[in-house]
Amino acid sequence: MILTLITNLVWRQHSRFRFFIRCQKYFSISLDHENLIPSLKSCNQTSEASQIHAHMIKTGLDVIPFTVSKLLASCALLDMDYAASIFNQIQNPNLFMFNTMLRGYSICEHAQQALLLFNSIRALGIPLDQFSFISTLKSCARELALQTGLGIHAVVVRCGYEFLINVRNTLLHFYCDCGRTRDAHQLFDELPQVRDSVSWNVLMDGYIHISQPTVVMDLFAEMHISGFQVNTPTVLSGLSACGETSDLLGGESLHAACIKCGFCADKKVVAATITMYSKTGCMDSAWQTFHGLREKDIVLWNCIIDGNAKNGLLEESLALLRLMKLDRVKPNSATLAGLLGACASKGALDMGHSVYEYIQEERLQLDAVLGTALIDMFSKCGFLERSVEIFHRMTSKDVKTWTAMIAGYGFHGQGKNAIRLFNEMEKEEVRPTDVTFLALLSSCSHGGLVAEGKELFERMVQTYRLSPKIEHYGCMIDLLGRAGLLEEAYKLIKCLPIERDATAWRALLAACRVHGNIELGESVKGELIEFNDEHPTDSILLLSTYAMAGRWSDVARMEVEEPKVVPKETGRSSIEVVDGLG
Repeated sequence: MILTLITNLVWRQHSRFRFFIRCQKYFSISLDHENLIPSLKSCNQTSEASQIHAHMIKTGLDVIPFTVSKLLASCALLDMDYAASIFNQIQNPNLFMFNTMLRGYSICEHAQQALLLFNSIRALGIPLDQFSFISTLKSCARELALQTGLGIHAVVVRCGYEFLINVRNTLLHFYCDCGRTRDAHQLFDELPQVRDSVSWNVLMDGYIHISQPTVVMDLFAEMHISGFQVNTPTVLSGLSACGETSDLLGGESLHAACIKCGFCADKKVVAATITMYSKTGCMDSAWQTFHGLREKDIVLWNCIIDGNAKNGLLEESLALLRLMKLDRVKPNSATLAGLLGACASKGALDMGHSVYEYIQEERLQLDAVLGTALIDMFSKCGFLERSVEIFHRMTSKDVKTWTAMIAGYGFHGQGKNAIRLFNEMEKEEVRPTDVTFLALLSSCSHGGLVAEGKELFERMVQTYRLSPKIEHYGCMIDLLGRAGLLEEAYKLIKCLPIERDATAWRALLAACRVHGNIELGESVKGELIEFNDEHPTDSILLLSTYAMAGRWSDVARMEVEEPKVVPKETGRSSIEVVDGLG
């Protein structure tokens, strides 16, 4: 009786794990099936789970499949390495244990291990269930393993699990994450009866990520007409689509519906509403939405500050930083990164330096996000030395930081320094991205480094297995064109993965004007006419080419044939003049 009362008291005052440890110490109560699961659920650290594991070995519970399965499930949430060490000691793991490991790998940094384990399960001939497929497909999505996922999809069909809604939604998510949104839409349309709200939300989110907001709005309307319940993820996609299309009327209607249905109690919806109004240029409504909440977290502050900055209200954004401090909300890297980005795009050096002073006043750490934003801002505003200084001060650099500094050298015509920094980046074993190579090729183009540009383009494809995008080809065409290697640029443009890209052809046409290559210029102009992507710029470029070569008869002919060709408008720009940065 006394033991029961004391036990109840301990259970109320302490966690289940501490209860187990104390009972073991003072009352010698053995851990059995009844209190094993609560004890494991209360573990927050690997050391706690390992103590229960040790006791299970001591008492023989480690040979019982049920208890080992629960231990494995608990450890998979804490430490996959430790979970793997337990799993490797199990002689005949059952499907639940395999699925536990698959799920653990799918949510940790070792997603690739899930794919290897999945193959091992199939090799053993163990029948799979829906949870096996769901976890493995999630790992495929994280690793962007398209071919592997396609193979698993085929297995799903053969096993008859394609009609289960959870499996189908995971497949939709996989295709969207791998950029195959059209395939996801086809899968979505195949079985209209196997859909729920999650299906609609996943597909809409996929179209948001490939910047097709009009399709999102169509899906939103279709979902509503079909009678499916609209929820928070649906609303977030709809608000995002309205912002991207600058559909203020649609955004206001959706905001009103959110107020009516109570969605505005969710701060994520409020943040998305503020962002929508900011993108449509309606800052008054954004302000009203922001002030409508009593308690404002860092996300809401970031949204309103970023919205003001992107609408050119930089002084208001800076003032908001001060108000934020009075509201006792500490800014983070994201708060200032967006503001610095707006300063960089507008060349507002004075405002950017004010933000830098604020960072110093608040003694904010120059992490990868904030440091990268500062490097980008100072280099674009003409202060490369300050960017270099910040770069070397940073203790934590990611690939974006290195890329920003490489691009900074490129902006200032220091292509060789950009390549030197890239070589240092490789020594630090930081893997470059396609954006890194775009910055490098642009630097080579502006610096006239033809041989270096060719070598980097080759290294991008062969060493790092990165597929060049149209922007990379454009840089190479610009590089070759500036150097007068027009025929080589023409051959390269013929190898484009997207044959009918007018931007690349137009870059070559501009190079023809510079070097007076009339024959190639006429050929390029013909290509642009052939796929119906003409622009007044094309005729102006060819007209200038004729004029520079003194072929006035062709100039007169073009003026008769194309009377609508108008002279290019005079460009304008603005700069801030400052004495120095102090």
